[in-house]
Amino acid sequence: MRRSLLSLALCLPLYAAASQSLVVCTEASPEGFDIVQYTAATTADASAETVFDRLVQFAPGSTRLQPGLAESWTISDDGLVYQFQLRKGVKFHSTPWFTPSREFNADDVLWSFQRQLNADHPWHTLSPRGFPYAESMAFAQLIERIEKLDPHRVRFVLKHPEAPFLADLAMGFTSIYSAEYAGQLLKAGKPEQLNREPVGTGPFVFERYRKDAQIRFRANPDYWAGKPAIDRLLFAITPDPNVRVQQLKANACQVAVYPRPTDIASLRQDPALDILELDSLLVAYVGINTRHPPLDDLRVRQAINLAFDRRAYLRAQYGEGNASLSVAPYPATLLGFNDKLVPWPLDPQKARQLLAEAGHKDGFKLTIWTRPGGGPTNPNPGIGAQMLQADLAAIGIQAEIRVYEWGELIKRAKQGEHDLVFMGWAGDNGDPDNFLTPNLSCAAAKSGENQAGWCNQAFDELIRQARAVTDPARRAELYRQALAIFHEQAPWIPLAHPKQFAALRKGIEGFQLSPLGSNNFARVRLKQ
Repeated sequence: MRRSLLSLALCLPLYAAASQSLVVCTEASPEGFDIVQYTAATTADASAETVFDRLVQFAPGSTRLQPGLAESWTISDDGLVYQFQLRKGVKFHSTPWFTPSREFNADDVLWSFQRQLNADHPWHTLSPRGFPYAESMAFAQLIERIEKLDPHRVRFVLKHPEAPFLADLAMGFTSIYSAEYAGQLLKAGKPEQLNREPVGTGPFVFERYRKDAQIRFRANPDYWAGKPAIDRLLFAITPDPNVRVQQLKANACQVAVYPRPTDIASLRQDPALDILELDSLLVAYVGINTRHPPLDDLRVRQAINLAFDRRAYLRAQYGEGNASLSVAPYPATLLGFNDKLVPWPLDPQKARQLLAEAGHKDGFKLTIWTRPGGGPTNPNPGIGAQMLQADLAAIGIQAEIRVYEWGELIKRAKQGEHDLVFMGWAGDNGDPDNFLTPNLSCAAAKSGENQAGWCNQAFDELIRQARAVTDPARRAELYRQALAIFHEQAPWIPLAHPKQFAALRKGIEGFQLSPLGSNNFARVRLKQ
């Protein structure tokens, strides 16, 4: 399935030497390039952070909003009307498969959103995986209409106030596509090409993708924010974190994302490397599929939480000081964190008692799903799954570990085939709603993005109210109440809030880790 490590090592230095190029050893293959269909961070890095732009964007290394394809905006006093002045002179990419005849304008904004929101739109049914973010965040129920005022002004009218709406517009699923390119594909009967040969306005132009091996981009010479300093960008898909480090030390790649936290101390000793570190908006968890009996029983889910030694897991996965124990779906730094919640203690005796009360004194069988390789929220998947398996065995639950490639894992988990699945989430916009609505809402359970399949009406109503109010104190109280329900209902095993790391060769300048877990290389320079 993957190319041999030897052939990968041989080809990368040749490519890097051919021009002013940057080779990045990444953790996994993208699911595709039509970002609105996907939620994985690796897919966003390969599309939203390279090929596409949004109306607003996050300032590098922060959650602060700044202009993107919209150079300015106004918000009505009642929070219902958002009007955007679009940037003029922005060009779409010219590629062997598309030559634009016009510049970016309001038609592209309308197409990009209406495709996801309007069931009658000609492209709405052409997405095999639907629109997971738009669906789980109920954008169709939020946005009353989008109006084109003139070629460079658009207006969004909401049905009710939505506190995180502007930040939502900086997320990958709101990327702006070329309506002209989409029309060309539809006329040719090739809509699937949108997912294979993307066209945007972003800093890099997509060239080609070799599955499970590499993705190649070239700098966009007409980028509205200025041509990137590097001429070419290559993502070398390298699931094994040990191999990523080996390639970095051999200068086969100049950036290695997500080294294992337990390796950081030794990597800091290498004089050829720089190590970046950031307290990111990350959560690692195990989703408990409440659609599968007996996991639909609260007592069983609580027993599973009581059985797992998460402190031992934290030490084994992240080492000392590289992650904090999780008790909630988002870190304590965000609005509305409930500091009265206490992590589930390690109590196998109580766990066995709960199983007996639920009618499972002799235990039962289930599956634990995980991935190969490793990333920031699951640095060593095999060890983590084995630790959970052993702790469950101690209370009579026999667990079979199944390992799936990342894209396959996400696809099958969305279909609800798993019992327990190791997952992680990086906050996309710095708002607590982004951890709750896409992952734990009833709408997300219906779309499959909620791996627990958990739909609690009281929880759902609280987070809905929290989105609709703008007073921070009121929002915080609503979130505290919602987190209390989450904790008691135990649809997850909350694991950790890890720090984020990247390892770079000396001489790489301009790269910043993002607290949102994304990787953008538009401002990277190679020091001569």
